[in-house]
Amino acid sequence: MSNIVVIVGRPNVGKSTLFNRLIQRKQAIVDDESGVTRDRHYARTDWNGVKFSLVDTGGYTQSSSDTFEKEIKRHVNSAIEESSLILFIVDVKSGITDLDFFISQMLKKESKKVLLVVNKVDDGLHLSDAAVFYKLGFGDYFPISSISGSGTGDLLDSVVTYLDPEEKDIQNEVPKISVSGRPNVGKSSLINALLGEEKNIVTDIPGTTRDSIDSRYKKFGHDFDIIDTAGIRKKNKVNEDIEYYSVLRSIRSIENADVVLLLIDATRGFEAQDQKIFDLIQKNKKGVVLVVNKWDLIDKNTITSTVFAEKIKEKIAPFVDVSLVFISVKDKLRILKVVEEAMNVYNRISFRISTGELNRYLLDLIERTPPPSTKGKYVKIKYITQLPTKKPTFVFFCNLPQYVKESYKRFLENKIREKYCFTGVPVQLFFRKK
Repeated sequence: MSNIVVIVGRPNVGKSTLFNRLIQRKQAIVDDESGVTRDRHYARTDWNGVKFSLVDTGGYTQSSSDTFEKEIKRHVNSAIEESSLILFIVDVKSGITDLDFFISQMLKKESKKVLLVVNKVDDGLHLSDAAVFYKLGFGDYFPISSISGSGTGDLLDSVVTYLDPEEKDIQNEVPKISVSGRPNVGKSSLINALLGEEKNIVTDIPGTTRDSIDSRYKKFGHDFDIIDTAGIRKKNKVNEDIEYYSVLRSIRSIENADVVLLLIDATRGFEAQDQKIFDLIQKNKKGVVLVVNKWDLIDKNTITSTVFAEKIKEKIAPFVDVSLVFISVKDKLRILKVVEEAMNVYNRISFRISTGELNRYLLDLIERTPPPSTKGKYVKIKYITQLPTKKPTFVFFCNLPQYVKESYKRFLENKIREKYCFTGVPVQLFFRKK
């Protein structure tokens, strides 16, 4: 069984700060506003050679009618079910609250080991105040300061004693698929449908997802990490600090992905913000699949998928060699096609063409359609090779690389795409002096 350690507690006691401290990087968003963490947030880490997954959860509340808080409560309960060990975190500065007591009673009903963590113990005065938490009935506690890191070493020493030291690192290098798009386009719903569980919180409120959430997909012969990202809004609509950081996380998830699924709302079409996200994917040289969601809401008598695709490709030109998948997450229509196409793009990224074959095909083509002359000078391309890079990159050796025009570069790229399927894959061409 995998080692899974879950952090639980009421809102604003420092769960995400402790999460970031224990994994030694700022992955979960931290803010003074309570309720910032909404989804389960996973990260892989280790201590003294023992590997484990750490899970940050939203703040647990009681008897609330708030939509988010109901969903958070369900997610916390689900995370507890998954766990090998629970870290129950409380705040020394506020003492024992009714909600702390309620959570402690709930945890005692679980057949899981619970370590009580008293946070914000920043000095000797607060150290003596922490003794009150013995009343919760968990025995010895761990006084820490997640901000400074004080006491976290002792906490981790204890954590690993309850875990399996022989657990293998299951986080091998697997493809990373990022789901991106504007807010409320159906990103979390798509991932929940693919995973077959309500892992990411879904509401009709735009901006529900604030962190980038990683999940492992292992079905139908596929194995990859799928990343749900916060919706990327226009800059003038990003008002809250939290949302600003969410957008940064979304951008970073695109940068770290191998393939990006760009979700488009069929009822709104391909808007300016979709174009900006597409340009960001292009700038980062990532594989891409365009996924048109809510296709069930479109009147098929007035618009077809072919017409819709043509309108999109007009806007994304000149890079039009990209797959479009029309889906309905609500009706679970063609959602597995999205997975298949994402993996097709990933496999195309690593496709290699032998130098001999490349030169036989392209040199014959270039001889029949040579580069146009510039100022009476003729470009002569002598040799082509594909570089051993992660993404398809081709070098053309010639006498006058500075005179090769952009239109001719696009011509060669299109011919490479025609011959060798690179749909959805960024292809780079460089011209060098032989």
